[in-house]
Amino acid sequence: MLTETIQFSSSAEVKRWLEEKTSSILSPVHAQAKKLRDEMNMSIQSIGEVSKLLLDNSSKEIERRNMKVYNRARALNKLARLFLDRLKKITTPEEISYDNLNKYAQEIQKVIIVTDIDIRNWFPRISPFFIMDRRKFLTVYERAKIAYKALNDFVTEEYIKTKTLEEAYLLLNDLQNLQKQSETIGQEKEQIKNERIPVEKEICDLEKKLCELKTRGPIDTLNSVNLEIEALCAELKHALRHLQKPFIKMQALATSGGGVGITPDELKKVNQYLEQPFEALTSEQNGYPGLKEILQKLVALMAEDKLKLKDDKARKAEQSINEILKQDSLAKLQIKSKELANTKQQLMVSSTMDEVKRSVSVFQEQLDLLKGRKTSIETHEIVKDNAYNESVDKINNIKRSIERDICSSIEIKIKIS
Repeated sequence: MLTETIQFSSSAEVKRWLEEKTSSILSPVHAQAKKLRDEMNMSIQSIGEVSKLLLDNSSKEIERRNMKVYNRARALNKLARLFLDRLKKITTPEEISYDNLNKYAQEIQKVIIVTDIDIRNWFPRISPFFIMDRRKFLTVYERAKIAYKALNDFVTEEYIKTKTLEEAYLLLNDLQNLQKQSETIGQEKEQIKNERIPVEKEICDLEKKLCELKTRGPIDTLNSVNLEIEALCAELKHALRHLQKPFIKMQALATSGGGVGITPDELKKVNQYLEQPFEALTSEQNGYPGLKEILQKLVALMAEDKLKLKDDKARKAEQSINEILKQDSLAKLQIKSKELANTKQQLMVSSTMDEVKRSVSVFQEQLDLLKGRKTSIETHEIVKDNAYNESVDKINNIKRSIERDICSSIEIKIKIS
């Protein structure tokens, strides 16, 4: 009947406890396994020596060219080489374990099976020659078969009883190795983390510096000016909204050769007023004579009804033209536009702006490098995290296997924390 579960805090503690509990069980088994392995190994060596004898003696007869013996000698020579080649493929285990000894026994069994067939098939054909050599070989070979039977019986009947217990020992060794690996990976994870944290701090500091450069000083002033320009541009477009359709029709008529009397430069200026009214107005002399000249030609085209405008659009266009030509409705907007354009130009070419731009460029380059480094560190960190989690899963699985093996072997429940 199973007693209460015994708790262990480490694999080393389990191993010491298990050795105390099972040394009287495993030690005799391992001692017997070693003895039988050594005896089997000596038997294999003896077969090798007697097979070499067959090879040497058959080679001598082949050299003598005695036709009575020649064919049998060749057959025995070939057979002896086969025996030696098979024996070379048998690997004697250095470490004693059930799996190693069982594999060793299976290898020997395969050799015995094919050797028995060869002896049955070929020794009668070689008879009556080499009778003493064959008897010597068979004597050694039969002893080896006896050694094999003792080894195989022990493995299949005795050793197998302790197989599960022995596996628990092997798993404990694996567990200790995995725990060391896991500890190493954990230390590497911590090192990578310690490498990442200062990089993240540098990134944060640089981003603050960049933010300060972009939100204070000349860049901030420039941003404010650009916002004012955007607002003024929207205001200009609104003021010229009723001229949009007439300008477009005027362009189309001029492009198709309608004889409207507008020059190529004026055509470009019309397009600029349509697309970029702020730039168009600031590029004009005070009083915007270019626009007025265009509007006068537009009035003439509308009077001749060459633009084919609807009454409502024509009325609104005439009203806008009158406001611009007679009331100088765009005068204040032009003054403000020129002031803003001048302020922007002064900011763009100032030494302070150049210095700030250089600083922004340097900081941005450093930031990009640091972000690249951070990405590399994080990738490495993910690899280590996965490796660590994988090792933890393996450790837990091995712990449960050890607990099951010990429970089934000696009927004691344990728990490895």
